[in-house]
This record gives sequence, structure tokens and C-alpha cells, in this order.
Amino acid sequence: MWPLSMPCYVGSEDDIELAQYGSSNTGKMKTLYREGLKRRYGSLMQIISGVHFNFSFPESFWDALHGEQTESQRTETKSEAYFGVIRNYYRFGWLIPYFFGASPALCSSFVRGRESHLPFENIGKTLYLPHATSLRLSDLGYTNSAQSGLQIGFNSLDQYLEGLNQANPHPIKRVCRTRRVCRWEHRQLNSNVLQIENELYAPIRPKRVAKNDEKPSQALERGGVEYIEVRSLDVNPFSPIGITEDQVRFLDLFLTWTALSDSDPMDNCELACWRDNWNKVILEGRKPGLELQIGCRGEKLTLQAWAHNVFDDLRKIAQVMDSACGGNAYQAVCEKLSSWIDNPELTFSAQLLEQTKQFGGLGKVGCALGAEYRQANLAHHYQTYSESVMEEEVLRSRAAQQQIEQHDTQSFEEFLESYFSYLK
Repeated sequence: MWPLSMPCYVGSEDDIELAQYGSSNTGKMKTLYREGLKRRYGSLMQIISGVHFNFSFPESFWDALHGEQTESQRTETKSEAYFGVIRNYYRFGWLIPYFFGASPALCSSFVRGRESHLPFENIGKTLYLPHATSLRLSDLGYTNSAQSGLQIGFNSLDQYLEGLNQANPHPIKRVCRTRRVCRWEHRQLNSNVLQIENELYAPIRPKRVAKNDEKPSQALERGGVEYIEVRSLDVNPFSPIGITEDQVRFLDLFLTWTALSDSDPMDNCELACWRDNWNKVILEGRKPGLELQIGCRGEKLTLQAWAHNVFDDLRKIAQVMDSACGGNAYQAVCEKLSSWIDNPELTFSAQLLEQTKQFGGLGKVGCALGAEYRQANLAHHYQTYSESVMEEEVLRSRAAQQQIEQHDTQSFEEFLESYFSYLK
């Protein structure tokens, strides 16, 4: 298995196949959505990988903060608090790519035919930025510049849903006379900035488990925010599973801190300033003396000074967590990562870049790490299902798919018209 977020050498985008989900209306919609992504952003973006981290607080957390509440009060409390977390994540979440960004380099085949003004250096066919942390999170990676003009706020659930609902029917450009023409001539679900809500790319999202055919926004409107999805983690190349316990513990600490810290409302100007900070850390986070903006006030602070201020608070939370869990695992993570603040050569991106130089290219590093993890997995003793159990599961899965396909009563066009009727 490839152990890096950025892909290895790609000969042609046409070699990257679209996922096929069968002949049901739902299956065809999934494939057409991905064909739309291919036409909008290219197939290469679809083979970038990252780690999504879902996080929620237990009920005991809310009880301790707010005492006894009715169900509706608790739902509102959670949504308000999670949006506070999201705002603070935009303010301070650049710590994540600083520590854990692991894509400072990429194969030159990835940018073939694409315009870029970044001052790349090269190691053979590998391109890199000397102080970059996560090119995956840059404009070259898993982002969508067409969404930059969307006015989606994070001050409340209502504001977020309003912005999301306004974005859905908003066209990128008027290339389609009708939705039907758009689907069949341009091979996408529609010409909106967002074909569907899942196309909204963000480093963090409010989430709720949807019921039946609910859209993500409908699930949030029904029951409020249930958990948050952190989406700015690169695959950790130094872990056989792409993430370590230390990373999880740090995320526990950091997200708890964002919930307990003040989180004032954020206007679009401030949000743009915080996004600029993210971009600086993504492209040059290990640059000595790098300064970040403090909101839109014109004040600046070095990344190191700001990070140390945050860690002063994180240590206090780590003590409480360790006293509750026993041991000193959370405090140990704090001490370990705090040493990386003034020693950027310890970060994932610096370590990976150093290995890339030693091996003579990113592809060679990926192959070496992948082979190492494969051998370790082959040497491990596993409990396995029998072949007959797996064959039975295949038969059940195929039967379930056939049942779905046979129960479609609408044409594909009628199905899509019904699906998007909530936007009218």
C-alpha cells in the first residue's frame, strides 16, 4: 500500500479509472459525480489521500460544563460549542500541518501541464519546497479554488446552513442551458459550484449521521451538530497505518482546548486572514522566523511564539486528562511536540524531505516504506475468516446490489430531479 498522501508517478490521467457502483440510480449518480470531479479538477486530485479524524465529546463533558439540560437545550448547546471549535480550528489549526504535514514534495508528473508559480526545487523528478509542510493542502492538492467566493460562515448552525444552501444552486459559469444538458453534454451532475454538498472542501466540517436519504445539511438541520470531522491530516508515512497514538492524543488535547477557549464570532475578513496563515504554514511553515497574522488587526507574531503560547494551555489540559486516565501519556505528547516548535527538523515534513534527499527521490522513499510495512504485515499472525465465509459475503453483497437495482422505479433523470428538488 502506498504510504504517502501524494501519489507516485502517473503516466496519464486517463489511466485513473472512475469508481463504478453498479446500474442502480444511486450507483450511477456516484459515478457521474466523480466524473464531474474529474472534469472540474482532473483525475489526479482524486488519488491524493489523507486521514479524516472524527471527534465528539462524551455526554459527561457537556454535563460538567452545562449541568442538566432538556434535549433541545443540549442539542443547541452542542451545535454552538462545535461551531466554536470550528472557528478556533481556523484560528489555530495551522499547528496540525506544521507538526504533521507530510507532503513537502511531489512527483513532477503530478504538475505536468498545470500552471504553478511556486518556486520548486528538484531532486531528480521530485519537486519540493524547502520549508513546505503539506502541498496536499495547497492549491496544488485537494482544494477547490472555485469555492473561494462562497460566503459560508461558522458563527452558528443557521448561518452555516444558509451559506451552504445558497452555494448549492450557484453555478460556476453558465455553460448549461438545463440540468439535463449539463449532465449528458458535460458529464457532471450540474454546473453548480457544488454538485452536491460533499464537494465542499474544508479543513474541518460539522457533521451528523444522516438517516435514509437525508442530505448532510438536512441531517444537521434535524438534529444539530453531532461530531466534527477534521480533514487536514496527511497520511503519516512513518506509521504503517497512517496515524499514531501520539497524533490522536494531540488532537484530543487540541480540540478540547478549542472547545474550552473563547471563540468570538468570525466575519469573512477575519476568516480570510486565518486562511492566509494556513497557506503560509502549508507552503513555508518551517521557514525560520515565519510570522503569522493575528486576525485582521495588522499585528503579527512568529509561529514559534504563538505555538508556545498555545502549549502553555495544552499542558494544563494534559494534566487533567492524565489524572483522569492514569499515566502521563498526554503530558508526554505535549513535551514531545513542544520540542518540535523550535526544532522544525523534527516535524514529519522535514523528516520526509530529508529521506527524499537521501534516497534520491520521493518515489523511492514511498516504495521503501511500503515494502517495509508489507513485510511487517506478512510476518504478523492474524485471525482470518475462512474462504467459505468470504464467498458467502460476496454472494450476499451481490444479491443486495441486485435488489437495489431491481427496485428502482424511476428513470435516472427522474431520480436526479427528485434528489435535487430540495434546492428549488
